[in-house]
Amino acid sequence: MTAQARAAEAMTSAAMDPVQERLRRWRLVLGGDAADGTGCALSGRDAAMDGALTSLYGKADRQGQRGRDRSAGLGASAPSVARWLGDIRTYFPSSVVQVMQRDAIDRLGLATLLLEPEMLEAVEADVHLVGTLLSLNKAMPETTKETARAVVRKVVEDLEKRLATRTRATLTGALDRSARVSRPRHHDIDWNRTIAANLKHYLPEYRTVVPERLIGYGRASQSTKKEVVLCIDQSGSMAASVVYASVFGAVLASMRTISTRLVVFDTAVVDLTDQLDDPVDVLFGTQLGGGTDINRALAYCQSQITRPADTVVVLISDLYEGGIRDEMLKRVAAMKASGVQFVALLALSDEGAPAYDREHAAALAALGAPAFACTPDLFPEVMAAAIEKRPLPIPDTA
Repeated sequence: MTAQARAAEAMTSAAMDPVQERLRRWRLVLGGDAADGTGCALSGRDAAMDGALTSLYGKADRQGQRGRDRSAGLGASAPSVARWLGDIRTYFPSSVVQVMQRDAIDRLGLATLLLEPEMLEAVEADVHLVGTLLSLNKAMPETTKETARAVVRKVVEDLEKRLATRTRATLTGALDRSARVSRPRHHDIDWNRTIAANLKHYLPEYRTVVPERLIGYGRASQSTKKEVVLCIDQSGSMAASVVYASVFGAVLASMRTISTRLVVFDTAVVDLTDQLDDPVDVLFGTQLGGGTDINRALAYCQSQITRPADTVVVLISDLYEGGIRDEMLKRVAAMKASGVQFVALLALSDEGAPAYDREHAAALAALGAPAFACTPDLFPEVMAAAIEKRPLPIPDTA
């Protein structure tokens, strides 16, 4: 379904019979050209909504080219676009507004207008807008930077509220289960593992097991139990993944029992670990776009590992390698052989199936490191499985 069709579907129906309502919706979807065939006239709020849609999706290309005339009806000035942004927020729900904003940026070349404060104040902030702002970061004038940071911070705070509590709870449980101790308190005994370890001490006459060794969870310990390295591809196609990974990095860094390192890369490698207390600083420390050298990034990450058996490395990349492919695979194999839990995510976002290098993904799978796309909601479960060294919950659609 096109964005225009979704917009029409989201509109509030007028009080009319089903046939007229169906014609009204088709009229809004088709845009009112002479060939739409509905014969349905619009007025009032419907006419205003149609005007907002026509500004973006109207004026079909008469030259036989695919797509739409990029001049459309918004004009090239920030005030007119800001008014249009206000209109669509009035007439359409937030989810449709975000789709229309992305279409306006892609179809009409409006990215540069986001460098103006009045534009940023009018937009509906979401992960995709944050990605666009980050890609424009170096070109952004000083007068706009504070407004841009406020927009990014709002999105980041909303994501943290949605993701942080469940992430901490899931990983705390995984850490507790992975930290076995031999002298646990009674309520910390892992009875399943304790019984399995002491079956040879079964006494038939008493029909019971006398445990010589207790296995527990070690819940009281607050020392660092695991080290997590997030290695994030910051090429332009990974924008949403960079946003989510930065938020998760900050959440992990807030847990005392996890030592978290965050590394971003294109053809260069930047360690942003010292900025993890503020994911907005992390995001503005990235530079979306450019090439990709996964091997170089993994070499750096490998050099930072001090406790391989207690380390989880998460590579977030579409695997389009611009560096040395064979060396990249050798590094992954070496890390796994040393005891590192290696996780390869093709994307960390809600955008659906990503484009990725299938040959490299197959090569990683052959090393025992399957690569798959991961939604933000699934990420805590993936990390919990890696921490506990059990099979990863790979989605069926991977």
